[in-house]
Amino acid sequence: MSTPVDDPLSRERSHLAASRSALRAMREDVEALDISDVTANWVNAEVLAHQIEERIKALADLSDTPLFFGRLDYLRAPGAEQAEGAEGERFYIGRRHVHDHDGDPMVIDWRAPVSQPFYRASKKDPMDIALRRRFGYTGGDLTAYEDEHLSDPGEAARTSKLLQQEIERPRVGPMRDIVATIQPEQDEIVRSGLSGTVCVQGGPGTGKTAVGLHRVAYLLYAHRERLARTGTLVIGPNRSFLHYIEQVLPALGELTVQQATVEDLVAHVEIQGTDDATTAVVKGDARMAQVLRRALYSHVTMPTEPVVVVRGSRRWRVAAYELEDIVRELLDRDIRYGAAREALPQRIAHAVLVQMERSGEAPDDRVQDAVARNSAVKAAVKQVWPAVDPAKLVLRLLSDADFLAEHAEGILDEEEQKAVLWARPARSVRSAKWSAADAVLIDEATDLIQRTHSLGHVVLDEAQDLSPMQYRAVGRRCTTGSATVLGDLAQGTTPWATRSWQEALAHLGKTDAMVEELTAGFRVPTDVITYASRLLPHIAPGLTPVVSIRENPGRFEVREVTGIADVVDACRASLRHEGSTGLIAADARVPELAAALAEAGIPYLGPGEETTQETRLTLVPASLAKGLEYDYVVLDEPQAVVDGEPDERTGLRRLYVALTRAVSGLVVTHAAGLPPQLASTPLR
Repeated sequence: MSTPVDDPLSRERSHLAASRSALRAMREDVEALDISDVTANWVNAEVLAHQIEERIKALADLSDTPLFFGRLDYLRAPGAEQAEGAEGERFYIGRRHVHDHDGDPMVIDWRAPVSQPFYRASKKDPMDIALRRRFGYTGGDLTAYEDEHLSDPGEAARTSKLLQQEIERPRVGPMRDIVATIQPEQDEIVRSGLSGTVCVQGGPGTGKTAVGLHRVAYLLYAHRERLARTGTLVIGPNRSFLHYIEQVLPALGELTVQQATVEDLVAHVEIQGTDDATTAVVKGDARMAQVLRRALYSHVTMPTEPVVVVRGSRRWRVAAYELEDIVRELLDRDIRYGAAREALPQRIAHAVLVQMERSGEAPDDRVQDAVARNSAVKAAVKQVWPAVDPAKLVLRLLSDADFLAEHAEGILDEEEQKAVLWARPARSVRSAKWSAADAVLIDEATDLIQRTHSLGHVVLDEAQDLSPMQYRAVGRRCTTGSATVLGDLAQGTTPWATRSWQEALAHLGKTDAMVEELTAGFRVPTDVITYASRLLPHIAPGLTPVVSIRENPGRFEVREVTGIADVVDACRASLRHEGSTGLIAADARVPELAAALAEAGIPYLGPGEETTQETRLTLVPASLAKGLEYDYVVLDEPQAVVDGEPDERTGLRRLYVALTRAVSGLVVTHAAGLPPQLASTPLR
């Protein structure tokens, strides 16, 4: 039986096919561009060729990614009054703009103002929308649609089945975008302006990471020229996390955003050492910035001798008191140490030029530059304001007890000074066993000497685990730009974990940031998040528990086992379901579990490795689980996860993270007893 020509699904499939053809034509037009006669030189040619190459990549049609996911039928043309008997316009909403040969839009970019009602319109506020249509896909094939008649008062509001299916769709491979499922409260954050910094407190499954990435995509759309000049950066907690999210922005057509960890930003030295918790906490304290500043400026000494500049037969003398005035003025201006050092010879030269002019000479800028390069001036600058290497400065502070005591007086107490001093002082920067916290100190010292380059926008994810000094390091990268800060105070698992967002934003240098809280859970099933939330009173009593809005409660089981063979069986059972499975365990138990999986013939991957249809199991140390998600999770020995941390509160936070990685089902296996906090009355 043939399909009727007026079948809505057939018409939508025809529009999809036509849109794909139009996108292909757009790509072919760019590929056919001839730039041989439009570039003045080879540099311009290289730049233009690179821009064309990036444009071609951005126009790629990913066969398994829907080109559009929604449709809006307006009551009237957006921004216009409805004419009697006239119909409004229809727009297909997708990941990127597609137009036909005549330039008429076939798909509208989800970031365009005309697309906003797709995310914000409701029965209470239809925003001039007559109909909102969502599309369902299997792979890249359009297979279903669902309509909401927002302007029809007789139709009751209902939950979108396609929206639920998209949220719950099994996950294999890296993180995907949520552009088809952005909720109104998420959309408000995504579309917030470039000038302001936004901090998002969001519990597990609230979509905070996706919101941050989509905000970058939106800002690049709305402020492309500005951000092309100033740059954008996404900062994640580790390489596994960055690998997991790295395909989200390219899928939205954005290829220019850099990704890094905090360790990447401060990689001035090779990290070969580690600090114990006490030492790391002191080194990460914001007071260390004061100690470094004192130590650096202690190198500036007041001149005691005049500077005598010989030019030809004339001698020009700048008295010591004049030099002291110049030095004090530079100190009072509070500019970077290096910038002041560069300005000092010019200021001395200017004092000489004033004397020349008084004697009747008419020196110009070339004379001033020559005086500034005079050997006597250079010698004076070297003595008064010597060059300082930031790594050597930190090396001396951590090695020389007297030097540290002098500059930490009134800032760090004796015990704190002992904590940061190396037991075995290194002989040189190269031979030192630098820790991650040391590298941040060097970055602070580097910025005190020479200003760090600022970007237009920075996204900082899993921010709750940063130390105050790490916040300062990130803040230096966006002093003239804005930031999106993402995190969950309940998931802080470092000894220096963030206590409040206000405190963190102060260290970041963004005290006027807007703090938003996401509490609606889209990813974690109801039964799972309810169980995990039993820990909240013990790890973050002031936070609002996440409430899952998913109709599917998910699979959940707490299973007492006799040994590792039962854990392997639980993994095997999870793999019978479609999607990915994560086996999360205390770090110390990972080798034993790895051996058991290998013996059972079950292939597995490590965090950051991309799952495939053939290998869908990932063995995850609890310390690396943050930010990752799997359709099904088997959590091995919760008490071992808690015991693997230096204190109970951090251990319970680590457990909270591990419990909330599942999208569809969680099996908790334990041979030992469960942490007593999990026996608490569930939160309602």
